[in-house]
Amino acid sequence: MIKDKGEIIETIESLCPHCLQKLTAYKVLRGQNVYMEKACPKHGFFQVVLWRGQPEYQSWKRPKIPSAPKVCFTEVDKGCPFDCGLCADHRQHTCTALLEVTHRCNLNCSFCFADASPDQRDDPDITVIKGWYQKLLAAGGPYNVQISGGEPTVRNDLAPIVAMGRQMGFNFIQLNTNGLRLAQDKNYIKELRAAGLASIFLQFDGTKDSIYQALRGRQLLAEKITAIENCLAENIGVVLVPTLVPGVNTDNIGDIIRFALEYAPGVRGVHFQPVSYFGRYPEPPKDEQRITIPEVISSICEQTAGLTAPDNFLPPGCENALCSFHGNFVLMPDGQLMCWSKNKSSCCGSSIEMAAEGSKKARQFVSKYWSYPEVKINKPIDFGGWDVFLQRVKTHSFTISGMAFQDVWNLDIERVRDCCIHIVSPQGDIIPFCAYNLTASNGNSLYRGKQDGDNSVGQLDSKKNRV
Repeated sequence: MIKDKGEIIETIESLCPHCLQKLTAYKVLRGQNVYMEKACPKHGFFQVVLWRGQPEYQSWKRPKIPSAPKVCFTEVDKGCPFDCGLCADHRQHTCTALLEVTHRCNLNCSFCFADASPDQRDDPDITVIKGWYQKLLAAGGPYNVQISGGEPTVRNDLAPIVAMGRQMGFNFIQLNTNGLRLAQDKNYIKELRAAGLASIFLQFDGTKDSIYQALRGRQLLAEKITAIENCLAENIGVVLVPTLVPGVNTDNIGDIIRFALEYAPGVRGVHFQPVSYFGRYPEPPKDEQRITIPEVISSICEQTAGLTAPDNFLPPGCENALCSFHGNFVLMPDGQLMCWSKNKSSCCGSSIEMAAEGSKKARQFVSKYWSYPEVKINKPIDFGGWDVFLQRVKTHSFTISGMAFQDVWNLDIERVRDCCIHIVSPQGDIIPFCAYNLTASNGNSLYRGKQDGDNSVGQLDSKKNRV
């Protein structure tokens, strides 16, 4: 069923936002915009915008040869996304695995994947976390690891958790954090660095306190800056991670990038996350409450006033092309960004790559370019421009990227099957990020909060949401 005129460009599978039943859905092109349309026999018709503007939707797609996980722990029974663990129908290897080491938090944000709060159940002990590391090794790892939560820095034993992972062969471990403790406790950072922490994935929503007041409940900019400075003093690379919410901080995109460049090369880049809607949403979020990948790219280029251009940004080689974008740059001595990524797909075509090879390359890239630069220059360079560029690739690389996570309203099951960002559940199951965090409109979850042997849908009490 197509509600309005438009061209059906794809037929896919999705879920009903209310009952989570699998549905046939359609991607419909109207002008430069692409919409998902689907109808549930019980709950009616749904439409949501997926793509607005340039680059053209069809030109962005990047084909890959699927590759099943090296080891699968669950059987194919009900079909994707109901058999995650991973199952043999999954089409990509793990690139980054998230370990949620707590559900406690020292903030009470209006946007939160994990429904975290100060009052939550007990943290998993270090023996359980060791079991998660072992499960990832059994699945074909080591992979890149991101320690997450909740707010993981509420734990006092985070350094031993990092050290244990490094000892087990996980060479890139990153901390996903709001940075509050890192701003307050320099010794804590020293301990993490000594344990082998490579990178900080820092919640950083903007350069104005009004943005933090709206999204995080209080003014935080000064603490964010202190956290960055403390991490750079210990040679830990930092990636700034803004949650983009229309009407709150989408006009601040250029300023965020300029801020990051002031702290480069220790700040390794900016990773934008357009808002997605999890939790209780009885009515679908309006299209004007969303910002799509091409709109983020356009905003980056417009708001950085010549620092970047649209063809500087590419679809991913690891996850589904519709999930993310990235641009790779070098910060030159005059403050300009010189791009070393260029999107040629629209004019020259793109080669088809094995999904597993894309995952491998992504792991290597993140490990190298999101860690603090190892090469240092102790004296000025006095040779030509190209030689300066080649040297600064080693010392002053800078990435601008983004990940558009899915919610129940815009879920494309093909994208779930291509996912390479996985969460290790409390029971040790390996589950694609968007599937793990998926909630129905009443807050019922597909995976998060479920216990072993519980086939019912878990209940989230929060109205929170986040990309």
